[in-house]
Amino acid sequence: MSFIREDPIDEFELDGVQPQELYKDAEKALLKPIIAHILAEANDKADEIDLKGLEEFRAEKRRFFKEQKAKIDHFYERKHKQVDTANRVYHSNKVNESRIQMLLARDKLLKEVFNEAREDLRKISGDKNRYPHILKGLIMQGLLQLMEPKVVLRCRKEDEKIVSGILKTVAEEQEKACGIKPKIVLDPTPLPDNIAGGVELYARDSRIMVSSTLESRLGLIADQIVPQIRTALFGPNPNRAFFD
Repeated sequence: MSFIREDPIDEFELDGVQPQELYKDAEKALLKPIIAHILAEANDKADEIDLKGLEEFRAEKRRFFKEQKAKIDHFYERKHKQVDTANRVYHSNKVNESRIQMLLARDKLLKEVFNEAREDLRKISGDKNRYPHILKGLIMQGLLQLMEPKVVLRCRKEDEKIVSGILKTVAEEQEKACGIKPKIVLDPTPLPDNIAGGVELYARDSRIMVSSTLESRLGLIADQIVPQIRTALFGPNPNRAFFD
């Protein structure tokens, strides 16, 4: 850029003009475009700085917004997971509580069934025709389990007469069945009166004992038929593949 004036200076312009003023005017004329150029560049630079600052501000604003949005999203995602987990735990606990209550109710009903069966056992010993044969069978089963030459037998006080009357026959049948004729001694200490019936047999100084009472036989049968009773009371279990 040239700051030198190209058109000639009119002589009238120089009338009354002092040399110092001429020099000052020339300096001003020379400096004016320079100053204008500097100001223009300064304004351009300022505009550029402002624009760059605005862009940086917008970029920082976007970054901050994105960062805060991610934090909020993460917060609510975590809260959602916590609520979902809490709901699943609550539902699972309620299901387990209901299942436990159902199982307890079923067990209670089974106990009631077996308690009624135990009460019915007393009717067996009250049958004067059937009970002696049942008692004989219980004694035979106990002897076959023991297979001992000397056996002590304990029964209820009210059954002592029946037992005494069948001991000889039982010993003979035992001899025929297995070749051993046991010596059966009636224990002077009877079984408790609350026993429904049956006997207990002891051998080798009471180190071996076989319970052949009506209650013990009911217990053995109950263990075997519980699945069938459950099915009869509550229907088949879809999760059960086998029955014992």
